[in-house]
Amino acid sequence: MGGTNASFPLATRPVCGVSGQALHFFPHKTRGYTVEHVSDQFLPRPPRPSPTPMAVALSLPSPPASAHRRRPSPGHHPPRFPRAALIEARPVSASDTDVGGGRGQYAIQLAAEMQTPAAISSRPPAPLSVIPKDRAEDMQAEARAMARAANATVYDPQLLAAKYAAQPLKALSRTLEIFTALGTFALKLVADQRRGQLDQRKRQRAAELTKTFTRLGPTFVKIGQGLSTRPDICPPEYLEELSELQDALPTFPNEEAFACIERELGTPLESIYSVISADPIAAASLGQVYKAQLKYSGQVVAVKVQRPGIEEAIGLDFYLLRGLGFLINKYVDIITSDVVALIDEFAKRVYQELNYVQEGQNARRFKKFYADKEYVFVPDIYWDYTGAKVLTMDWVNGVKLSEQETIEKQGLKLLDLVNIGVQCSLRQLLEYGFFHADPHPGNLLATPEGKLAFIDFGMMSETPEDARSAIIGHVVHMVNRDYDAMARDYYALDFLTPDVDVSPIVPALRNFFDDALNSTVSELNFKTIVDGLGNVLYQYPFNVPAYYALILRSLTVLEGLALYADPNFKVLAASYPYFAKRLLTDPNPYLRDALIELLFKDGRFRQAFLLVQFVCRWNRLENLLVQGRKDSEFTTKDALQPVLKLLLGPDGEELRVLVVKEAVRVTEAIALGTMIDAYDSMPEFMKGLVSNGNASGPFKLNDGEQTQMLDLRDTVFRIWGLLRSSDNFDPSLLQPILQVLEEPTARNLGGRVFGGITQRLAARLLQQVLRSASTAAVPP
Repeated sequence: MGGTNASFPLATRPVCGVSGQALHFFPHKTRGYTVEHVSDQFLPRPPRPSPTPMAVALSLPSPPASAHRRRPSPGHHPPRFPRAALIEARPVSASDTDVGGGRGQYAIQLAAEMQTPAAISSRPPAPLSVIPKDRAEDMQAEARAMARAANATVYDPQLLAAKYAAQPLKALSRTLEIFTALGTFALKLVADQRRGQLDQRKRQRAAELTKTFTRLGPTFVKIGQGLSTRPDICPPEYLEELSELQDALPTFPNEEAFACIERELGTPLESIYSVISADPIAAASLGQVYKAQLKYSGQVVAVKVQRPGIEEAIGLDFYLLRGLGFLINKYVDIITSDVVALIDEFAKRVYQELNYVQEGQNARRFKKFYADKEYVFVPDIYWDYTGAKVLTMDWVNGVKLSEQETIEKQGLKLLDLVNIGVQCSLRQLLEYGFFHADPHPGNLLATPEGKLAFIDFGMMSETPEDARSAIIGHVVHMVNRDYDAMARDYYALDFLTPDVDVSPIVPALRNFFDDALNSTVSELNFKTIVDGLGNVLYQYPFNVPAYYALILRSLTVLEGLALYADPNFKVLAASYPYFAKRLLTDPNPYLRDALIELLFKDGRFRQAFLLVQFVCRWNRLENLLVQGRKDSEFTTKDALQPVLKLLLGPDGEELRVLVVKEAVRVTEAIALGTMIDAYDSMPEFMKGLVSNGNASGPFKLNDGEQTQMLDLRDTVFRIWGLLRSSDNFDPSLLQPILQVLEEPTARNLGGRVFGGITQRLAARLLQQVLRSASTAAVPP
């Protein structure tokens, strides 16, 4: 949810406090003050106890009966809101509005009073179910939250069809509303087409569609955001306009929100919180967020409450849209994707967002990935205060990444934070396979400590394991202009079925990327690449998987954020070191083959490696090492071991043939270079005595061959220098590699290299003899 835990001014936002067992609201004005400062300076977070093994969960005593209190029905008790008689009116003086650098004096005083020793000591001890002491108890609390959400609604198209078939008038009314809005838009498109203005007005119509989706409500806001990531469905102009859709709607009444909290958690509001904001801090299409302080622990938290009636609204909309999808599949040929399948996939994702326990589990899983990363913060979930429609997590004191000026005033650099976001996204996508699919500015916050905080885990996605490797290979193929390999990657990425011929796609890729890649990697703009790919995907029968569309969206959003600070920032330049490192170090068979293909062949390695004279593209290897070393986790050991394992393994014969040939070439180049260096160091009077002044000696190379060999030697020496100069290079790291080289296969390989060198030198000498004989046979 955009802006969930962002800074918020408290002007016109009263704060709710405690008096006995009743909640009080304190209206006040504090211009420029943000409650984050209160939570950090006056509401310290208690230290978290050290975890215990998960197995302990089996031997722990049962939680107290209060933890299993029967969930009340909606009418079990009335909402416990502060009555008007309890609202304390307090005049606000000028000194209250701007004190201490913009901090309201009254709010500071209130926060200080809340944390006095007397106030803290008067609180009863927290029961076991309120503050989990270890991972085992946290798991029990999570289980209780799951039980509360057992009846959460899931997407079932058949159930929706049965439900709304029995409510024809309701379905008809909403159908007319949708049909009127979308039909009007469609008529405009038809008119544009008849006038020959379809292309000229594409941008204008895209903006109108964005406004139409906003008017139609939460379902269509979500659909528009989803379409903004589908280049196989929408032209580029529509992708850009729909990406501007704001996930924000007016707030719903606080009374309904507080009633929802009590129903979900089964306990009165005043028994949960000592303080809760009287108005929501942020609102979006699916819910709104309050800031609160837990009564027993004093922890400051964000409380996310689901919008009333949202399930009914989106259920009816998806039922109607699914019917429309059947008609589109049947009668609209221009759309090649299965529209019904896309609607079902998207509806399932939206319904998952409605289950806040699922969102909490997403956050827990996400947090595990970054447990050892000091530069990332992921809030904890408070399971005993979480249900299907209420989510409670740590309040994050942070600033949206779009607020560059505020970030820099705190002594932070936006580009550093964006780089953290890029590296985190790459690891989420390509290592963990579980990633934050909605990294817009409101969901990424900069903390005062310089950490990047992730919030709102409703929209998460997974990258299939095979696709992770294929994406890495695809990017490397693109940078190296290997368009045939790029086209074949679409099979592995599941963009195309195996029966589709990719040969017509190759020229389209070449036409676009030859121009785009005339720049260096550091100058490539990710948005330009996405737009170019979008044009290709739109023209050919691609079916873009949801995960890939969300990846493009994530990285495009991050690059857009960075452009605020530096118009020259490029996501690909920031991320390519990671791709290079993975290609060099990952033992995954797909990536091993991709590396060999990149270095040794033009797409025919498996079929004809014995028939073609391949040469290693040493410049590509050098470039990979230059880029890979920029990644903080690159190690020389990791780069060498996977290649050696493949080279010396039972499946490495094809590679061994190539390596032997390259080893012979490299040895010859080094020998030639050594001779030339020795020749150049001789006195002038001796040079004429050596090989008649020819530095190449017995090799008898022409100038072109000699230059090529010397370039090869220099490149190999530079590559070795790159390996040795790595920050974490340690000669002892080569010990396991030396042990591998002592294996019989390695010794056999060495013998083949030595034999190849001997044959090459013999051939060179024979050529020299034949040339000499030919010269002697020529009459004067």
